[in-house]
Amino acid sequence: MSRRGWFLFILVGFLWGIPYLFIKVAVDPQNGFSPATVVFLRTAIGAAILLPIAIKQKQLIPAIKGIKYVGFYAVLEMIGPWILIGTAEQKISSGLAGLLVASVPIWATIFASMRGDKTVWHHTRLIGIVLGFIGLIAVVGIESITGSADPLSIAMVLVASIGYSYAVMMVQSALPHVSGIAINAVAMAMTALFYLPFTVVQWPTHEISNEAIGAIIGLGVLSTGAAFVAFFALAAIIGVARGSLVTYLNTAFAVVLGVIILNEPLTVGILIGLPLVLIGSYLASRKPAAQ
Repeated sequence: MSRRGWFLFILVGFLWGIPYLFIKVAVDPQNGFSPATVVFLRTAIGAAILLPIAIKQKQLIPAIKGIKYVGFYAVLEMIGPWILIGTAEQKISSGLAGLLVASVPIWATIFASMRGDKTVWHHTRLIGIVLGFIGLIAVVGIESITGSADPLSIAMVLVASIGYSYAVMMVQSALPHVSGIAINAVAMAMTALFYLPFTVVQWPTHEISNEAIGAIIGLGVLSTGAAFVAFFALAAIIGVARGSLVTYLNTAFAVVLGVIILNEPLTVGILIGLPLVLIGSYLASRKPAAQ
């Protein structure tokens, strides 16, 4: 991979690793916003960044023509997952949320098998799925038993991860020649419109902290707008499949940033589950060389 490729790879890993920190700060019940408002603001900002790029690419109309697929993608990728993660992070750490999302390649591998991908049955990928699930069970079990995290919140993030894993596979299959930036631009606009009424009703009556405002700006500009631009620039160099390996870097950033900046505890569940989930996800998403 070229120097530019490595730069983009690390950049995307950071931009998609830090949103869990931003969300944690933004949904503070005392000084922040409701989870629905956070989703509205981040997608409104993200759409404002991506829509002009999609128009310049002349890809906005093709994305709109595929609106039924883009709409379904928006539900699975943004409308559902982002409210679930935001709600969950009111009770669990940002690092744990990032770790649970690292299970996406495992779910994606299972869905690929259901869609006829025979390479899933290769022993390396099966080992990865088993390791990944052991890691998830370790995280969920230890965090729940020790009282370090709320089980329902953990379940919310796992459901979000399952939605992520199917969304990308579905939309790539349905709209293979439509720009990813255009698809996400339209999906973000749809998500913002969906959450606008909730935002109006739930707008905070308390004073909003500067930290929460800064987190929203960072979440919208960096982790939603700029991150997608950087990812598709990376994908143009190394392909979407290899680019998706950035998931492992995201998780490391999420855990480390949570510990350093938010002083979140590095729990036993995370210490045991993190390496198992990362190794399992890597092996599960790795196709045999002969394929």
